[in-house]
Amino acid sequence: VQLQASGGGLVQAGGSLKLSCAASGSIFTINIMGWHRQAPGKQRELVAIMASDGTTVYADSVKGRFTISRDNAKNTVYLQMNSLEPEDTGLYYCNAQIYYTLGQSKNYWGQGTLVTVSS
Repeated sequence: VQLQASGGGLVQAGGSLKLSCAASGSIFTINIMGWHRQAPGKQRELVAIMASDGTTVYADSVKGRFTISRDNAKNTVYLQMNSLEPEDTGLYYCNAQIYYTLGQSKNYWGQGTLVTVSS
C-alpha cells in the first residue's frame, strides 16, 4: 500500500492551496484518512482527519479555514486550505488507517508535501 500526496507549494499569506492524497495497493477498506503537519523545529501535529462515516476532527488552529473531504471510490483524501498564514508552513503528511483484509489494519503515512506560506 502506498499513499501519494500532492498539491503543496509556495503561497502568500491569505492565499489558498488544495492538497490531495491517494491510497493505492491491496486495500480492503479505509477507515480514517487525514493530514498531519510538522513545522521546522516542532513536533508533528494533527491538522484534520475524517472517518469513513464522515466524522471530522480539526485542530483548533485551522477550524474555519481548512476543510477535509474524501472520495471513497478513489481512496483519496483532500485538504482545502484557505486564508493561509505563515504559521501553516510545514511538511504536510497524509495518513490512513487501511484494512487489507477483514479485521486487519495498518496505519500508513505518505511522503509529505511541503507548504510554505510567505508573509
